[in-house]
Amino acid sequence: MIGFEQAKNVAEVLRQHALQRPEQDAVTLVSDPGRAGAALSMSYRQLDSEARRIASWLQQRCALGDRVLLLYAPGLNFAAAFFGCIYAGMVAVPAPLPGQHQHQQRRVHRIATDAAVAAILTDSGNLGAVAEWAAAQQLDDITRLATDTADFGDPEAWRMPAIGRDTLVLLQYTSGSTGEPKGVMVTHNNLLHNVDSLRRAYGLTEHTRFGGWIPLYHDMGLMGLLLPALFLGSTCILITPTTFLKRPHLWLRMIDRYDIGFSAAPNFAFELCLRRVTEEQLAELDLSRWRYAANGSEPVQAHTIVEFAKRFAAAGFGADVVCPCYGMAETTLFVSGNGRRLPVLCRVDSELLERHRFAPLGASAAAGGNGRELVSCGTAHDFDVLIADPVTCNALPPGAIGEIWLRGPSVAQGYWRNPQATSKVFNASASNGDGGYFRTGDLGVLHGGELYVTGRFKEMLIVHGRNLYPQDIEHEVRAQHAELSTGAGAVFTVAAPHEEVVVTHEIRGQCGPDLLRELALGVKTTVLQELGLRVAAVVLLRPGSVLRTTSGKIQRAAMRELFINDGLSPVYEEVAPHLHALRQARRAGSLPPPVLETMAQEDGVAA
Repeated sequence: MIGFEQAKNVAEVLRQHALQRPEQDAVTLVSDPGRAGAALSMSYRQLDSEARRIASWLQQRCALGDRVLLLYAPGLNFAAAFFGCIYAGMVAVPAPLPGQHQHQQRRVHRIATDAAVAAILTDSGNLGAVAEWAAAQQLDDITRLATDTADFGDPEAWRMPAIGRDTLVLLQYTSGSTGEPKGVMVTHNNLLHNVDSLRRAYGLTEHTRFGGWIPLYHDMGLMGLLLPALFLGSTCILITPTTFLKRPHLWLRMIDRYDIGFSAAPNFAFELCLRRVTEEQLAELDLSRWRYAANGSEPVQAHTIVEFAKRFAAAGFGADVVCPCYGMAETTLFVSGNGRRLPVLCRVDSELLERHRFAPLGASAAAGGNGRELVSCGTAHDFDVLIADPVTCNALPPGAIGEIWLRGPSVAQGYWRNPQATSKVFNASASNGDGGYFRTGDLGVLHGGELYVTGRFKEMLIVHGRNLYPQDIEHEVRAQHAELSTGAGAVFTVAAPHEEVVVTHEIRGQCGPDLLRELALGVKTTVLQELGLRVAAVVLLRPGSVLRTTSGKIQRAAMRELFINDGLSPVYEEVAPHLHALRQARRAGSLPPPVLETMAQEDGVAA
């Protein structure tokens, strides 16, 4: 097998697997892990043939380096089209299907126009909807075809293009949790190096089977599950995101039935399993072969990983299996994490944390109430890590919390057709002249060689001089109010004219007006007692109302905008008079449109 060091490009790696293990399953899509025959698989030989077939069509109609938009339902067709783009020397642009909602359709339109795509590829089941969307978005001039038809391309007509490790292979559009999506420019070398970094960090081999439910157009699904499996010559097992969200236990059943050793998901997925997997479902699981449960893509909660290990120990899940990790599209995903070990937790002084100081509490004080438990995301592999003041760009001393800056071969090449943002974000220099860093926009600290991520710079709440993390408030109200425990929340501030805290949260079950009023009061009381913070508005919403990205990240900026424009459709709300007046003025048109993410407008951090 060609090693990652010797491969000239990604196509060469897959071609070698097709020769050496042609009949081995490369990708499998499972509709129901508990039902025999409910799976479709594609071998390495078939994947190679399909990729060559699609590539031959692209090579006849597009120029080397053209961008190709991939709009697919979860499954095997996406994998074939993605490698078809690679085989053709094109740049793949994965994106979610446009969907029924206008904000979803607008986002895909922005991706298509920003990337200036030459073709749109999809599957036959979605071709009609994609064509309707393209017509509505005035994209009729772009060729769009379904790749799963019999007469689409000839694999024998394909020719290997002139592509090398520095060739652009992928535009991975950011999920837009804190701003407009940007196309991250990823090369063959970025992909090969980052998968090799992941392999070495966790001790992965060709015998490690990968699997999960993360969409393949998302960086965690594509670069964290599918590509590592295929680069290593293993197998990637998939279920759809909808299957997981409706029946979370099927993710765990798939891990059991298909002998999956590595599966990754955001923190909320582990939390969802804690809440919704029944004792009967748990009794049917054997998770003893699950070796690496990577928890990343959003802040990792200490409570979640500890309780998950306790709850699923009965199914053979080891306490050392949960692997908190850190990464993002701009670093070709993986930055830090470790192999099997007990979680490394550190309880720190909450008041000092608000002042950006990382102060671990001694053993005698660790059990007290004046602390917050932080989770280590492991050691950074193949990166230079600098903790810097996000405003002055001064390098900070050990123990100081600042913005995480990274430098290394896995850092992508910048943002597509956005030289200004690329210069500021991908080529940052500290005040002492140390340069070439990527600014993550995340806050964190290095302590004992471990990376602790404390929050998002852009989403930091600054109230009366205090620096507060919205996820802390969201977690606290869920922990103390059962009616909110299974829903999502978004906390943000609104200038009216001083910064006022707003708590929006989904509520499940039926509650009368009196109970809703008591719950809103309870939320205010919780935040005041636990965090010493007055809440100006509580908005209770139906399930699914809190906007999230495809990976589950809360879109707090978008929720703030909806709140200000009175566009949330609450089940119940209590809003302070001055905030109510602000919304009325907005509706009357006497105030300018809200500015999204005041701190994000500085352009100095990644979106």
